[in-house]
Amino acid sequence: MKIYVNQQACEVPDGLTVKALLDQQQIPAEGTAVAVDNKLVPKGEWENRVLIAEDKITVIRATFGG
Repeated sequence: MKIYVNQQACEVPDGLTVKALLDQQQIPAEGTAVAVDNKLVPKGEWENRVLIAEDKITVIRATFGG
C-alpha cells in the first residue's frame, strides 16, 4: 500500500504499524514524535496504531546542540 512519510511516497506492506514503520526506516524512538494525518500518535500507541493506504505520516526528530 502507498503511504506518505514526511511528504515522500512509500510502498509498505498492509497492516504495518507506526512502530514497524519506524523500525523499517531505522528511526530510533528516542527523541521522535509521530503524527498520522496531522494527529499526534502517543508513543504508547505506536505498536497498536495500524497504518492504512494514503495515510500521511509526519516524523519529527529532536536534535540537540548549537
